[in-house]
Amino acid sequence: MSSLTGKRAFVTGASRGIGAAIARQLADEGAAVAIGYERSAAAADALAGEIEANGGRAVAVQMHAADAASIPQAVERAAAALGGLDILVNNAGIWRVGPIDEVTLEDIDATLAVNIRGVILATQAALPYMSQGGRIISIGSSLATRVPNAGLSLYAASKSALIGWTKGLARDLGPRGITANLVHPGSTDTDMNPANGPHADAQRQRMAIKEYGRAEDVAALVAFVARPEARSINGAELTIDGGANA
Repeated sequence: MSSLTGKRAFVTGASRGIGAAIARQLADEGAAVAIGYERSAAAADALAGEIEANGGRAVAVQMHAADAASIPQAVERAAAALGGLDILVNNAGIWRVGPIDEVTLEDIDATLAVNIRGVILATQAALPYMSQGGRIISIGSSLATRVPNAGLSLYAASKSALIGWTKGLARDLGPRGITANLVHPGSTDTDMNPANGPHADAQRQRMAIKEYGRAEDVAALVAFVARPEARSINGAELTIDGGANA
């Protein structure tokens, strides 16, 4: 029997990149998966079809991660389609960078709305469906704990906010048998930060293992934290960055 057989997971921002890899991994381990997406309906539907063709169960669910009304509605649709929720992976995020004196109010509001407010709202919406053994896993960033370059202040602030949120949530939910953890990816080969991109070599120089991570590496870590045997991992920050922050 697969380790997540019978579990039901909602992964936000899952039509591509790290989110898509997480959805695949959870499905490979037996979970039914709701694939959250904003605009990429074709990609989300294709991923759901791929999972089902491989014997899994999946559904695509549209969600606007900056819209406070859309988030609980999407969680409700995911839970209805899957018959409940056991795992929430808060993966949706946006990347707004630049010199701090050029950051606009719209940049600030959008970044905080998606990267932290959306995580809080999705978690609140998922909790009524969760019971003993539930898992809240959020995707942070290695930039939350170390900022190696200028221009990253706003993004780093939004991701570091998830540290306090996760630790507090672990205290709130631990008595209910629900864990909350935070995964911090480093440089990961996706279309947003390709391993052959113009800034890739500079990122490799910061790593102890001078090799970009793969989305599948992050997905494997998320899946481990979602498993029943990870029940004592709670309130943790798990960094997967090739040793860049070592």
